[in-house]
Amino acid sequence: MTSWNLADIYEAVARVVPDRPAQVHGNRTFTWSQFDQRCNALAADLLAAGLSHQSKVAAYLYNGPEYLETYVAAFKAGLAPVNTNYRYGHDEIVYLFDNADAEAVVYHATFNDLVASVRHELPKVKRWYCVADAAGSAPDWAIDYESVVSMPAPDAVRGPWGRSPDDLLLLYTGGTTGMPKGVMWRQDDLVNVLGSGGNAVLGFAPAADMSELIGRMGADWPRFTLLSACPLMHGTGQFSSFIALMLGGCVVTLPSRSFDVAELFDQVQRHHVNSIIIVGQAFAGPMLEHLDASPGRYDLSSVRMITSSGVMWSQDNKQALLAHMPDAALFDSFGSSEAVGMGASVSTKDGTSKTARFMLGPFCGVFTEDGRRVTPGSGERGLVAVGGFIPLGYYKDDAKTAQTFRTIEGKRWSVPGDWAEVNEDGTLNLLGRGSVCINTGGEKVFPEEVEEALKRHAKVRDAVAVGLPDTRFGETICAVVEPTPGASPTLAELADFVKSNLAAYKAPRQLVIVDTIGRAPNGKVDYKRLRGVAAKELGITV
Repeated sequence: MTSWNLADIYEAVARVVPDRPAQVHGNRTFTWSQFDQRCNALAADLLAAGLSHQSKVAAYLYNGPEYLETYVAAFKAGLAPVNTNYRYGHDEIVYLFDNADAEAVVYHATFNDLVASVRHELPKVKRWYCVADAAGSAPDWAIDYESVVSMPAPDAVRGPWGRSPDDLLLLYTGGTTGMPKGVMWRQDDLVNVLGSGGNAVLGFAPAADMSELIGRMGADWPRFTLLSACPLMHGTGQFSSFIALMLGGCVVTLPSRSFDVAELFDQVQRHHVNSIIIVGQAFAGPMLEHLDASPGRYDLSSVRMITSSGVMWSQDNKQALLAHMPDAALFDSFGSSEAVGMGASVSTKDGTSKTARFMLGPFCGVFTEDGRRVTPGSGERGLVAVGGFIPLGYYKDDAKTAQTFRTIEGKRWSVPGDWAEVNEDGTLNLLGRGSVCINTGGEKVFPEEVEEALKRHAKVRDAVAVGLPDTRFGETICAVVEPTPGASPTLAELADFVKSNLAAYKAPRQLVIVDTIGRAPNGKVDYKRLRGVAAKELGITV
């Protein structure tokens, strides 16, 4: 069985398709040869800075070529890359870089002031690399990134310790509670769980070894272009980009730092994009609104798939998007940073999967809290678990590792906390994450199912359900709603609408209207913040 290392894969790809594009960002295009050279130059400088085997390299960056260059440079040198949420403030950045033991940080110049304020609190960091942008350039205490990656370098940079399938990638995830925690992925496990170079749309099975993976890439090898509309700082965009690169493909990123739908479709048309990566309704909603408002404006015939992960994506939206892109398949993936491939649903013009209904992945199961496997069709609720290729655990957190990575039926599973019911046909009805479950009158209500019902109402653009304290029921459901432009939904009509789709006790008893739900770039919501907003608006102490 092949043991995989991402640096070895990408160097081999660069040798066989050197002149094909590897990355495109606005007017900048880098071929595979250029991409490989720039990664080598950065890897050499990281080693010259004194970083040692598996030292951590943090990417504090918006989307752009520098993101994947930083990661691949770390892979080449036998270092471990670390993602950074660019929305974090001073305390969160200090916590993250200290917790990760970061020894090098690559960051955009727009963060110069924040980095200047934290760097004296982070003595482990040996190198600060500044990527110049519209906000400025490198200060005197940082190194200009472009000057480093433009330097000549050996063809394949390696640390004296070499490379290993055990080399790590740390994927920090905020989850729903507590401080961010670093999920430790072995590169071999990650490559396997990402398909080992296989691609169902292109008709290729996973590669058995490097020679098979690279041997496919002849002159007639199809060009595969992926556009990540979501941030590379999150697993969805990052891991999808790794897959595209394993196929010798090209990763397109959007120049704008906030989601611009017109820019997205302009880039899809310009670069003949085959695959678009989004995160649920936060992206899919505006995409549909724009296409409906400008029918026939774009040539989207190149699009073969749109992939989403991590946030619910409604059935109605999928059906409407397929009317604009009839040749596409819509992949709705159910997973998390610590559990890739828990389940998936696929929608095409010939059939659309129901919202939140997924086929279980091949290494997945649903178990009760005491470790019993849930019987299909029983109506019993359980926690979704994934086995097979899973992370080692959380970096420097044995307690959380033991809580999430459990031994059930004699096997090791990742159990991140997602509840589901198993239908008679083996499909899942995803209910949501237990940490935000609402307990009202003794009944457990998962916010996601209420939110999905609310978002189907014509007057609702986006919605979140939160639980607020109640002396009679313990908690009641409050709908926090971002209305469609010009609409003024009432509690009565929304409650009646939810009751027509769900049990009556799942209908909201309170309503708070907001200008925007304020989803993060990965499409997720801050339930704690919105619960506070709702409580303040209604004069409730939480």
